[in-house]
This record gives sequence, structure tokens and C-alpha cells, in this order.
Amino acid sequence: MKMIAIMSILLLSAPPAFAEVLVINDQQYVGDDGFLHIVGEVSNDTSAPINQTILEATLYDEDGRITSVKQANSLINTIMPGMRGPFDLVVGGSEVESVHSYELAVSYKIGAPKNQAIDIVSSEMLTDNHDNLMIKGTVTNRGEITANIVSVVATVYDRDGSVAAVSRVHPEPDYLRVNSEAYFLVPIPDKAQTSEISDYLLVAESEEYAAVPEFSSGMSILLVGSAFAYVVASRYFSRITASPTFAMSQK
Repeated sequence: MKMIAIMSILLLSAPPAFAEVLVINDQQYVGDDGFLHIVGEVSNDTSAPINQTILEATLYDEDGRITSVKQANSLINTIMPGMRGPFDLVVGGSEVESVHSYELAVSYKIGAPKNQAIDIVSSEMLTDNHDNLMIKGTVTNRGEITANIVSVVATVYDRDGSVAAVSRVHPEPDYLRVNSEAYFLVPIPDKAQTSEISDYLLVAESEEYAAVPEFSSGMSILLVGSAFAYVVASRYFSRITASPTFAMSQK
């Protein structure tokens, strides 16, 4: 049984948040690189942006003993209210075969609001002649100043709505002047994972700007299905206790 703990740490000076920060759609797999990947999303259901989001995984063997504790950051620096930040926590070495289950905790801080001005104009998922999956598209800066260190993050989902893989790239160049565009190509690794891909979500951001998410054509249906499973069958979380700063959940 996989147990998932969700811990939200706020700044003392931050305003109270009346909703939750949750880990959703997570799963583990061994990739083509031989490493164990724990992937999923941090969902910001509060009324404020969050940043410095850190995932901490406590790993257990089949006897329930702790083998180690690992950390990873959200691939999105600023997760705006109502948005998700994917993560990919990687475990290597001898632990790959010994990990039987894991427990997740997430910490974050309330961040300053950012304008949502980095927009993905178009995108398309395709494969090359070697069946490598990738997502190509165009991103633009609709803000009033140059956007620096632009990144594009792709989250791909399997048919059950769980995160199958995540990937991040920086367009070339990685800055965007006002109203300018840049081409991007996001490779999706791990062919075993991508064989069951159903939909994807793209987010682009920069140091100055947050982003509006770009959904694939079938993504809205996927999200409705995931929400239905969450509400009716408690697929992702059965809430045990909660407060503005701490919540514990178990699957």
C-alpha cells in the first residue's frame, strides 16, 4: 500500500490559505535510464501563488523499513492558484530494486503574484522515425518587458489520468522580447511510459512571468474524468485531517 503524506509549510508573514496544496496523479516507474522515477503533480488549490516547492520522498522496502529520503523541486517555479506543478524525483543505484512504497511530503512558500504573460501559441504531439515521442510548438511573450530564462514544461498523462512522464526544455534563445515568439521541441523520454500516452499539458514561464496552461484537445475530458474519480472513488486522496498549514492523506 502506498502512503502519501502532504505537508504544507507557509511563511509566518503569509496570509492564511483556505484551501490545499496536494500531490495528485503520482506513480513510480523504472525508466529506460535504469533509474526509478516518482512522478506526479503539485496542485495549488489555494488563493495565492506558491514557490520554492519541494517534494520529499521517504522510501520503504517491502518490509516497511525506511531505505532513504530523497528530494526534488517542482519543475514550475511559480505555481499560480488553480494550476499544477509537475515533478520528477529520481532514485538511482541499488535502491532502484529495493523500493516497494513511498511517502511524499511537500513544502512551499507563498510567493508574490506574477503576470501570466507567457503564452503557448500552438503545440503538437508527434513521433519521429524511431518512435521517439516529442511535443513541438511556439511560445510568445505578451507582457510589457523582456522575458528571461524562458522554460517550457510538458506533463504527459496515461489513460488512467496519472502522470506518465515529465520533461522541461529552454527554447533557443531562452529570452523573449515583447510580442516575440520562439520555437520549442520537448522530447519525452522512456518509450515504455509513452506507449500509453493519452493527453498532455504544457506550461511556459520565465523569471518575470508566470504562464497560462496550454491543454491538448482532449485534456478537458481527462480532467473531468480525474475529478470524478477523486470525488466518487477517492482515487487520489482520502482526507484524514487538515488545517491551513498541514494535511495528512493516505491511499
